[in-house]
Amino acid sequence: MASVTSRSAQAQTAREPMHIGFVIAWLFCIVFYFMQYALRSAPGVMVPELSAAFGRDAVGVSTLVGLYYYTYSLFSILAGAALDRLGGKSVIPVGIVLVAIGAGLFGLGSAESAQIGRLLQGAGSACAFTGAVYLATHGFPPRYLATAVGFTQCFGMLGGSAGQFAVGPLIHELITWRQFWWLSGAGLFVIAVLVFLATPAGHDEGPASRGSWAKMFAPYKVVLTNPQSYLCGFCAGLLFLPTTIGDMIWGVPFLRNGLEVGYAEAVNRASMVPLGWVIGCPLLGYLSDHIGRRKPVLLAGALLMLACAAAILYLPPGVAPHYVLGLLLGVGSGAAMLPYSVIKEVNPDNVKGSATGAINFLVFTFSAWLTPVFGRLLAHYAHGGPIDLAVFRAAGAWLLVGIGVAIVLALFLKETGSRTGAGA
Repeated sequence: MASVTSRSAQAQTAREPMHIGFVIAWLFCIVFYFMQYALRSAPGVMVPELSAAFGRDAVGVSTLVGLYYYTYSLFSILAGAALDRLGGKSVIPVGIVLVAIGAGLFGLGSAESAQIGRLLQGAGSACAFTGAVYLATHGFPPRYLATAVGFTQCFGMLGGSAGQFAVGPLIHELITWRQFWWLSGAGLFVIAVLVFLATPAGHDEGPASRGSWAKMFAPYKVVLTNPQSYLCGFCAGLLFLPTTIGDMIWGVPFLRNGLEVGYAEAVNRASMVPLGWVIGCPLLGYLSDHIGRRKPVLLAGALLMLACAAAILYLPPGVAPHYVLGLLLGVGSGAAMLPYSVIKEVNPDNVKGSATGAINFLVFTFSAWLTPVFGRLLAHYAHGGPIDLAVFRAAGAWLLVGIGVAIVLALFLKETGSRTGAGA
């Protein structure tokens, strides 16, 4: 009888149709996700231009650029709750418009407008991945959902790579850096209209869509009183720092000023790290699912990150292959996504959405707080002089310490893989 019921359930699942309106809206939303990732990483290839325009040195520019993460982390909490309350049609286009306005303000060329623009970019970008997953959940049958979410993540990471290897030549050969931001803003306005028109008006009438707004945030109490949630957030946050700070902001300056690499090659080499994410995230996720364990794959990826980052910083120039270490660093950094699975598996089923919002908040709060700290470290080690290879090595050592701390924290995570039955 049980087998008949199981076959009946499988047949029912197989017959579930796609909801084309949500699928089309999802396609437009992943273009938004691609673009916001590109805008997140693009400042790293235009530091000299931004320094001249804003009247700040490279450290000051990095602090301004890092404002993105303050609002991104805060609005990660709000985005999921708002989607459950109001639906994608009301929330996602607003997020896209915020990023579009932020891009336009950043392109005005003044430090004040750039600060406001970067904060708006972070706030609106919090709707990108969360919104894409929301639309995919409503548009795809369950048998295709994991594939859709994986494709979404990879597409965003491609945007992070394109924000370096494509934007660098673009702003030096075809358009100015200001025009890049204005055109990006205009394109995002078009995407906002397309998402609004494509997204069906209805959404699930769950508990979050009823009652007071305060009740929407009640699940966060469950998540944030679980010590394992903090271990997941801190571990992932520390593993993200070599990419969000080390590569996206300081990767090109490190290669140009530290290793004396030409601009074009520096941009291409820095873009290898986010390109490695495209490989590492699905690969390490698959390995974790295949062996039924989270921690061994997480630890292996973090150790790969540690080895590659140390080699990039301390090996004499020309000893290691130029593009391989950056790519491998990106592959290893795919381990930072595994705590996203763990936090959902160590918390009850009815708070899994809030668990994702919570870990996003914790991860990008790390980036928000530590971006200016890393800039001050560089300035401290420079002693008023140029930021050269010795300075980068001294400050970069703290990123290696962060990876080491993440490895220690991972040892205390609860194993939730399928072999333990905890993730079922």
